Amino acid sequence: MTWAGAISALLLALAALAPTPARAVDGCLVLLCFAAPSWRSIPQCVPPIKQVLRDLSRGKPFPTCGMAGGGNSASHAWASAPTYCPPQYTRVSEGESGPIYSCDYTGAVSVSVQGAPFARTWWTMAGDTVTEFSPAAKAQLGTWDTRFDDDYAAWLAALPPPAPPTDSGS
Repeated sequence: MTWAGAISALLLALAALAPTPARAVDGCLVLLCFAAPSWRSIPQCVPPIKQVLRDLSRGKPFPTCGMAGGGNSASHAWASAPTYCPPQYTRVSEGESGPIYSCDYTGAVSVSVQGAPFARTWWTMAGDTVTEFSPAAKAQLGTWDTRFDDDYAAWLAALPPPAPPTDSGS
């Protein structure tokens, strides 16, 4: 069974156990969806992820999962360029007193599996997302949404070439 198939089966089982529609987003479901190779490709993940992104944009806390255990967790942090924003999404403009940094994304949801970083999904207020997968996640998943990697490669390719070494005159 594929990773997406296993998550879909687990999501269907969780949905069947729910006696009534919940008003709050299920933190365990969100954790599973954010750890998926592409949450957008799993129909059961789309509504809760869109809801949690709406909630975060309105200042609501990130949902928790009481069953996560074993070093599995997810947390949210606000983006802050240039220190907490991927370089390909960091913008720099000149201000009166120096450079002004901004990030294309508003925040990031980080997922850890067995205590190690697994995935970080950057999100905007408009609902756009891009996911950065760790090398361990990529090895485990086999296939994943490569948009983050593709954007990073394009950013690297667009950088000016390094300056040639200067002759010291010796």
